[in-house]
Amino acid sequence: MSTTIDPAADPFAALRPSEASLARSKADDPGSADRFLKMLVTQLQNQDPLNPMDNAQITSQIAQINAVTGLEKVNASIQSLSGQFLQLQLLQGAALVGREVLVKGNVIKLENGVGRGAIELDGPATSVKVEILGAGEQVVDTLELGALDAGRSSFEWDPGRLPTDVGYGFRVTAFRGQEAVSGRTLSIDQVQSVGTVGGQLELTLRELGATGTGNVVAFR
Repeated sequence: MSTTIDPAADPFAALRPSEASLARSKADDPGSADRFLKMLVTQLQNQDPLNPMDNAQITSQIAQINAVTGLEKVNASIQSLSGQFLQLQLLQGAALVGREVLVKGNVIKLENGVGRGAIELDGPATSVKVEILGAGEQVVDTLELGALDAGRSSFEWDPGRLPTDVGYGFRVTAFRGQEAVSGRTLSIDQVQSVGTVGGQLELTLRELGATGTGNVVAFR
């Protein structure tokens, strides 16, 4: 249930900043503290002399003005630190250009007539099979990788007579005896450039294009 403050009962109700007002940065609202102070002075000058505000109410308003000023300074500091941190990320990210990455996905990387991909298993498996997928998710080839330990493993695929100017995907199935082992597919790609979007670091990959760093599993 919402609560409505009656300005007649509480002359300073209009002066109290909401949570959104308190959170507003100094850059967006540079004079909020000054305006609150001017409103407070005006309210005091025009108050009913027969029913003046008590000291507790005045002290409360001054405390809220101080809170606004303090939050503005904190927000300005946070924004400054955030900008510096993003610049540091860009400098570090520049060193990734040209390196290979493992990203979440199931796209086969074809280069010099050879396809490459990677998988990640949650446990050891006695038999691992990778199915190569063509158009419409149809299986066009199968790789038997045999027994593999838990963790990441990469593989290569020879497309043979299959066309190499089209895209291929893949999926993995793994078993330990008769028990299925969960796993996931990873695409191999290369970092072409590094930039920022919406204050977040973003990589541009050779095959997959732009992707957030959250999709990157490992660098190689």
